[in-house]
Amino acid sequence: MRLILAILVLLGFSAPAMAGSDLGPDIPKATGEPHPEGNEFWRKNHMALLLHDRDLTLREGEREDIQASLQTCFDCHTVKDEAGQPVPFEDERNFCRVCHDFVAVKPDCFTCHRSTPSDNVANRLMATPDEPSSIAAYLARLKALEEQQAQEAEASQ
Repeated sequence: MRLILAILVLLGFSAPAMAGSDLGPDIPKATGEPHPEGNEFWRKNHMALLLHDRDLTLREGEREDIQASLQTCFDCHTVKDEAGQPVPFEDERNFCRVCHDFVAVKPDCFTCHRSTPSDNVANRLMATPDEPSSIAAYLARLKALEEQQAQEAEASQ
C-alpha cells in the first residue's frame, strides 16, 4: 500500500513538469499560408479529406474543387535536405513521416504515389476524354457502356 502511495505522490509531482513539456513529434515548419481551418483540424482529418478527394478524382473525374491532394500538400510541406532537394518518404525527416513514425502508422500512399513534388506541372492537369489513356476517357467509356447496357435491357423487355 505504501508503495502505491509513493508512486502516486511521485506521479503527482512529475505531472506538472510533464504538462509543460512538448511530448509530440518535432513537426517541420510549413512554407505556405496557414490552413484556414487550423492545423489541428488537418492533423485530425487529413486522411478522411485525402480519401474523400481521392474518390472525387478517381471515381467521379472531379478535379476542380480538390483540397486534399498529395501535390497540394507538397506545395507547403516539402522538407529539403542540405543540398536543397526534397527528401523522399524513406528519409526520416520527410514531413509525413515525422508524425506517422511518432504514432506508429505506416501510410501506403507512397507505394503508388511519389513522395516528393514533381517539377512537371502538366501532371496536375486533368486529362480530357479525347485522350484515350486518360482517366476522364475511361470514365466516359464506362458511362457510355452503362447507358448502352441500360438501353439493351429496355429493348429486351
